[in-house]
Amino acid sequence: MTSLSQDGHQEKLRSVSVDLNNDSSLLIDIPDALCERDKVKFTVHTKTTLNSFQKPDFSVTRQHEDFIWLHDTLVETEEYAGLIIPPAPPKPDFESPREKMHKLGEGEATMTKEEYTKMKQELEAEYLAVFKKTVQVHEIFLQRLSSHPILSKDRNFQIFLEYDQDLSVRRKNAKEMFGGFFKNMVKSADEVLISGIKDVDEFFEQEKTFLLDYFSKIKDSTAKAEKMTRSHKNVADDYIHISATLNSIASDDNTALKQHLEKFAELLEKLRKVEGRVASDQELKLTELLRYYMRDIQAAKDLLYRRARALADYENSNKALDKARLKSKDVAQAEENQKQCLLKFDKLSESGKKELTSFKGRRVVAFRKNLIEMAELEIKHAKNSISLLQGCVELLKAN
Repeated sequence: MTSLSQDGHQEKLRSVSVDLNNDSSLLIDIPDALCERDKVKFTVHTKTTLNSFQKPDFSVTRQHEDFIWLHDTLVETEEYAGLIIPPAPPKPDFESPREKMHKLGEGEATMTKEEYTKMKQELEAEYLAVFKKTVQVHEIFLQRLSSHPILSKDRNFQIFLEYDQDLSVRRKNAKEMFGGFFKNMVKSADEVLISGIKDVDEFFEQEKTFLLDYFSKIKDSTAKAEKMTRSHKNVADDYIHISATLNSIASDDNTALKQHLEKFAELLEKLRKVEGRVASDQELKLTELLRYYMRDIQAAKDLLYRRARALADYENSNKALDKARLKSKDVAQAEENQKQCLLKFDKLSESGKKELTSFKGRRVVAFRKNLIEMAELEIKHAKNSISLLQGCVELLKAN
């Protein structure tokens, strides 16, 4: 696992399927990624028939900071205020599996060689799974953009895909980070105030109520799914220790019990692999889905916040116009400002309805697909476990 991080092992990854009804005129995937210490270099491959690109098939190398730059430019673009901007992929985090590997190295003297080897294999598999998931979420972000009728035509998105040199995206300095922190604090305070105000449009009022409640439930479900997945991983790890202990006892036993102990240890080793697959499938099909929609629901809430801010600006422009007329001063300027504020609010409301309706349909499809696949895998693993247990019982009875 450490060598994978430090030496830069290159891992081929399959394209992630994300039920987005992708237009074949712009297809994007990340076929390769290179992990170097705390950095991951993604190979972004694009295949297109659009004339706005110079070539029909090309690849570029991008880092996580480049994805964040692209996301931030989309969020800050005024004309996209009425759209749900796909959530930015989370920063690659390999600290947990590395820490576990370090602890395993410290405890090597207290384990048998077989025990240590199996535990190390489990941690290496966990590291690789984290690496693959990191690539997945970055690929999904780009595929969400490419499938969007408006965002797919964004100039910065095209530069991200096509410019074959380093984008030289710098990290935010301390002043910018503080400014962003302060801006988020103001936004959070505004959201609290706005959430308590009833919307004049019934559609947006219902969406606001639903998303606030749904986000809370998704967050709770994510925490419980993570706990469930950890429990299955812990069971798989326990099987390693029990199996190793049984083999150790069997090696010192010369009675008829020896064969029974070896058979049971062999069973636990097979059950460990099944339990590991159960944890891996639950992580992929359920936990990752819930994590993603926590971020996506926040993106939908951000759209509602921008619309509410536009409404507040329109109401303030009405007050400013009344004052201007009362004082007979700058009336034309106030009228123009009110007109622009109304146009912006109406535009946000129109595009917002389309986006939220599309979001609902996409969410239902994704959950239905993943839950069906997870249920099928759970049944498969349960049948496998029963078969292993029955086979072991029959062997023990025969002996």
